[in-house]
Amino acid sequence: MNKDLIAVFEYLEREKGIKRDIVISAIEESLRAAARKSITGASNVTVTINPKTGNIDVYCEKEIVDEIEVPAQEISLEQAREIDPDCELGQFIDVVATPKDFGRIAAQKARQIITQKLRGAERDVIYEEYRHRMGELISGTVKRFVRGSNAIVDLGKVEAIMPTKHYPKTEKYQIGDKVLALLLEVNDTENGGAEVVLSRSHPNFVRQLMNQEVPEVNEGIVLIDKIVRDPGYRTKLTVRSTDMKVDPVGACVGMRGNRVKNVVRELHNEKIDIIPFSQDPIELLQNALAPIEIRKISINEDDEQISIVVEDDDFAAVIGKKGMNARLNSQLIDYELEVQRMSDYNKTMVLRQNELAASDDPTLDEPITAIEGINSLIFEHLVEHLEAKGLPPTQRTLLTYTPEQLGSIPGISVETADKILEQIRKQRT
Repeated sequence: MNKDLIAVFEYLEREKGIKRDIVISAIEESLRAAARKSITGASNVTVTINPKTGNIDVYCEKEIVDEIEVPAQEISLEQAREIDPDCELGQFIDVVATPKDFGRIAAQKARQIITQKLRGAERDVIYEEYRHRMGELISGTVKRFVRGSNAIVDLGKVEAIMPTKHYPKTEKYQIGDKVLALLLEVNDTENGGAEVVLSRSHPNFVRQLMNQEVPEVNEGIVLIDKIVRDPGYRTKLTVRSTDMKVDPVGACVGMRGNRVKNVVRELHNEKIDIIPFSQDPIELLQNALAPIEIRKISINEDDEQISIVVEDDDFAAVIGKKGMNARLNSQLIDYELEVQRMSDYNKTMVLRQNELAASDDPTLDEPITAIEGINSLIFEHLVEHLEAKGLPPTQRTLLTYTPEQLGSIPGISVETADKILEQIRKQRT
């Protein structure tokens, strides 16, 4: 009995999940190549391995003849009938031809081929076991680190890799730590094997955590449309409901926030913003910034840019630490986002108004008969006020006012005054 070979079979079956017949087939094929070189002149060399004992037998095919001329390919009828009493001249018979030193030669010649074949068999096991589980959550234990901070995670039968780029910088692992991650992909490696890649930084990791914690998401009642992340720091996701009776945000948050808290805990306290979905980028942006109020907003479809103005006190929150909040909101709405303080906006508008009022454009001195978007009664009240002050009702006159000054006129709010001046500026640009 070849105990060493049997031990190999048992180890590969138990630890790697590779069936014994696959291992035997790989070894037989590799030994066949070594046997052909060991038995000079032989034809149709075959190798068989007993799966129970591990014994190796090499056979070569010989023709049964009266007179032997090529010993490596021919056998006498007398010798052949010792193997098979019913054989006849002209037939071919398999003869045991295991070389005396075949064990040593086989080991030398076949080692590389066996390694390749077993690696391929192991790869097939990995593919079969894990390729259909891509996109699922999977748990394992950190076994070691390679090439810096790339973590090797023991999944049981195979080892997976969680590259540094696939887990947040805020997360630090030690050997033996339990880890839950997204099974991102299964790749071929350069040496012919397969590699299972895990990720905790991919947006779909959060999607699967929500799917696990929120039954309405798992059942398809609540849909997660988009997820953007700065792994380790903040995640923003948009949700909508297929059932009018179900509040998508409330379903994801859960009673007393328990559902989202479980996700936050797994993400090591990464902040999560759950936002009502809208196909309108402006409405979606307003949802993302709530309760912060956007004071002014403009959209440039050609440049795919949205510009907003917010109160000075809200500016820091809208931008976020190192611009993270603005960057994530930009990714969420698929528009470049430009944010400006109200005070800076007002200064810019005052300068622009002063430049317009000082220009030589004669049309600025023409009497105005209406202002787009302004109620006719308010407009008439404005004209009456200017005339009462002895001022001509022209665009140049209005450009000398600030929103606060116009807003001090009875019946005109600061918001309306701002709208009046903005309409005039739009007409001049």
